[in-house]
Amino acid sequence: MLQALRNKIHGWPAAIVLGVSVFAVAFFGIESYFVSHVDTYVAKVGDQEISQQDWQNRLNELRQQFAQNPNSQFTAADLEKPELKQKVLDGLVSQALLQQANTNLKLTVSDLDVRQTIGSDPSFQVNGQFSPEAYRAILNMQGMSPAMYEAKVRASLATQLLPSAISSTTLVSEADVDGFFRLRLQKRDLRFVDLPRPSLTDASVADADIDAFYKSHIADYTTPEQVSVDYLEVKQADLKAEAPTDEQLRTYYDQNKQRYAQPPQREAAHILINVPKNATPDQQKAALEKAKKIAAEATPENFAKLAAENSDDLGSKRTGGDLGWLEKGVANAAFDTALFGMKKGDITKEPVLSPEEGYHIIWLRDARDGDAKPFDQVRAQIADDWSKNEGERLYNERAGKLADLAERNPGSLEPVAKELGLTIKTSPLFGRQGGEGIPTDPKFVQAAFADDVLNQGNNSSLVQLGKGDAVVMHLSKHNAATPRALADVKDMVRQRILDERVDAQARKQADDIAAQLSKGGDVAALAKAPVHTLPDLERDKLATVKDVPQEVLVQSFSLPRPVDGKPSWSVVRTGDATYALVAVDKVTDGDPSKVDKAQRDALRGQMMDAMAQATTLDYIQALKAKADIKVAQDRM
Repeated sequence: MLQALRNKIHGWPAAIVLGVSVFAVAFFGIESYFVSHVDTYVAKVGDQEISQQDWQNRLNELRQQFAQNPNSQFTAADLEKPELKQKVLDGLVSQALLQQANTNLKLTVSDLDVRQTIGSDPSFQVNGQFSPEAYRAILNMQGMSPAMYEAKVRASLATQLLPSAISSTTLVSEADVDGFFRLRLQKRDLRFVDLPRPSLTDASVADADIDAFYKSHIADYTTPEQVSVDYLEVKQADLKAEAPTDEQLRTYYDQNKQRYAQPPQREAAHILINVPKNATPDQQKAALEKAKKIAAEATPENFAKLAAENSDDLGSKRTGGDLGWLEKGVANAAFDTALFGMKKGDITKEPVLSPEEGYHIIWLRDARDGDAKPFDQVRAQIADDWSKNEGERLYNERAGKLADLAERNPGSLEPVAKELGLTIKTSPLFGRQGGEGIPTDPKFVQAAFADDVLNQGNNSSLVQLGKGDAVVMHLSKHNAATPRALADVKDMVRQRILDERVDAQARKQADDIAAQLSKGGDVAALAKAPVHTLPDLERDKLATVKDVPQEVLVQSFSLPRPVDGKPSWSVVRTGDATYALVAVDKVTDGDPSKVDKAQRDALRGQMMDAMAQATTLDYIQALKAKADIKVAQDRM
């Protein structure tokens, strides 16, 4: 079971479907009555289209994530491979299926969940508290309105509704936990032999063989497409704001007092009884009666149990309805009014009706009063905040002028540079996988190879490389992908052919010896090499083993157990034209009784998450089998 789970949740499907989310917004206008419809989707799931822009946005998000994470198993360059582009599209299809399943099952993301997610995002916080000003400023820099961003967050949370529901019903038995620790703590006795590299028996390579190999592997001997671009860059760090006057600081303080105060907060838990959209009077009555019954029964002692059994808020029911600390404005008006009108320890006896959600039974667990700090006490912080705000204003103004001038002068950066007093810089040559210096940024590379720059010869639009850093660019040089002449790579091709011959010869030698060992042959005599022994090899301590080929260690716990006390020898490739023979002489399973309760509980939680992911992926596959899915390969 454990290996099957690992296979299901390992790699791209789970990473794309369950790890991250995207959103799509469709626009319909009167022009559809006058303009013939032209399909532009890359995939269509039922009636829902996944546009080329949706797909490209997802690719760009992943490029940025991979570039920012040095430990990622993938790189931005991997996303240029057709098979991985297809997997990204498969992920978008899976997310569309989950969203459609939510609709069919009447699962919705509450406004409160959206507000909580946004409010808890550190990007929008000042001094550890949500800042509406910071929120709006960051969205403005990204060209998004609050409504657009909330729709994105809602869509992201929506893709987690079904996985969360599945996770809440997942069970892991004691036998499952025991089975894992038997494997995790398992010990093995190994023997292995490093086989000597064979000598090449035939070092001659005909010209015809070289020519045929070169043609069949032409991509390996092709200089990739490269470009160099001229660019203008605006950085906030280079823009110096003048020192503020005392009057400016006091005005700023008055306009932003909430930044320098601890606002009133309430620690709350709730039980949500959902009222369906377009509910009938009978449905509304049934929901209210159920909510009243729960409210009458609710006490601080049993609230978590009632939430787990009754709440329709999937995001909080598993934690006893806990919503954490809330400020005014985070929840909807009805919820806010009720919450901030309660006393510590109170539970609402009359359910609170909120639009788009339903009836809430609220428990006020704790309360904090707000406190404001006087101007003189926070003057230094105000000055720092003012300078940052002024720097952002100057940057936005400068970047806006850069974008506007580049658009009004699409054929050259010269007039733009002259108007703004900027110096045109030129990048080194780089390919679609990036290069040294500024082309390491995937957004820079994406813009350079975009159609308007590469093929149309126009200036790019403004490219935000990071917070307070933007560029526009113009193509300087374009080198098309060009196969290298055979004469220039002939020696490389010949050597590769010889290397492959040696590798094939080494593999045959290893297979022949393994076949003789299976008939009872002596390993030392057949291999003509020393036999190494590794007793009591532990799975968790492989990294500490020295002077053993890594490939042997990696394979050691996936090789077969001895049968009737007799080991079977396996062939393991340890390098170019080098192989080893490995046998497992003894397997001792771990003892689960020696594992403490804390470790068992931690593992049970991890296994529940893994099983929930695997079950979700199975569910998605079942949805795919029933859905009408069209993929336009020619638009990829």
